[in-house]
Amino acid sequence: MWDFSIGKTIGAVLRTLPFIVLRLIVYFGIGLAYLMSTGAGAFVGYGFGHFGSDPSAPASGAFWGGLVGFGIVSAALYLAREYLLYLVKAAHIAVLVEVLDGKPVPSGQGQVRYGADFVKTHFAESSILFGVDQIVKGVLRVITGTLAAITAFLPIPALQTLIRMVNTVIRMSLTYVDEIILAYLIRTRTQNPWASAKDALILYAQNYAHFLKNAVWLSIIMWVITLFIFILFLAPAGAVLAIFPGNIGAWAFAFAFIFAWAVKAAVLEPFAIAALMQVFFKTIEGQTPDPQWDERLTQASKRFRELAAKAAQWGPGTKEPGSAATPKVA
Repeated sequence: MWDFSIGKTIGAVLRTLPFIVLRLIVYFGIGLAYLMSTGAGAFVGYGFGHFGSDPSAPASGAFWGGLVGFGIVSAALYLAREYLLYLVKAAHIAVLVEVLDGKPVPSGQGQVRYGADFVKTHFAESSILFGVDQIVKGVLRVITGTLAAITAFLPIPALQTLIRMVNTVIRMSLTYVDEIILAYLIRTRTQNPWASAKDALILYAQNYAHFLKNAVWLSIIMWVITLFIFILFLAPAGAVLAIFPGNIGAWAFAFAFIFAWAVKAAVLEPFAIAALMQVFFKTIEGQTPDPQWDERLTQASKRFRELAAKAAQWGPGTKEPGSAATPKVA
């Protein structure tokens, strides 16, 4: 089955409870922002609808007003995603790394400050992961594009459907690659984040089949729980929206999804990341980046070549990527 310990993973997440509370506040705050902005937009749209002669205008105005409010919050969050969300995640990962390695970490608000201070000190390392994430997706597009091209010539609809399902699973397995690479950079206390990110990506690629199996199990666990939470949130979301004017009851599904996503992002994602960190660190123990995989990724992705160039240009005294074996788990 899977290669991570559920008990150890839950224990690690519980030891970072201050971050779980912080994440719940952040993500549920996002959900409330969506609810309030959509409601305000619905009220405004409903009011403007009364200026028209069409009897259905108020209801239509409420819907479009709600949609505008929803869009405004989405745009604001997109612009603030790195600062508001990613730094919270990065600080949490820094603490999870210490916990899984058996190192002492502060409790309460001191834990949040500890993680935040670490990220601020190594901010250049966390910022490059957006580029690394794009590198991984670029390589994935090359792989899945080749499979799609092959199956396109095969008159077997069932096979094409299977390939599409496999591609979906692969994309889901890459969801937390950037977080795992960040954990690797934190754990190795890298002096050259570009080289370390390059090494981590190669190590991930050369053990990909092993990680994929665990990612599939985690995806199943997370989405089953998320679906259950979504169903639980449907009734209260519909009750809240019933007080708003116009016919915006359909938004209940959207809000139930948003709040289910908030629980997933605040609680289930740290579980998945901690589980995959266990698998990653245990699997790569004593390994060095395979030159063949280095060559494959270099040929497959322009962005990977850019990453390698940045690693080489980092500065004097930089160690060559892959010059030492990866550290063993404490």
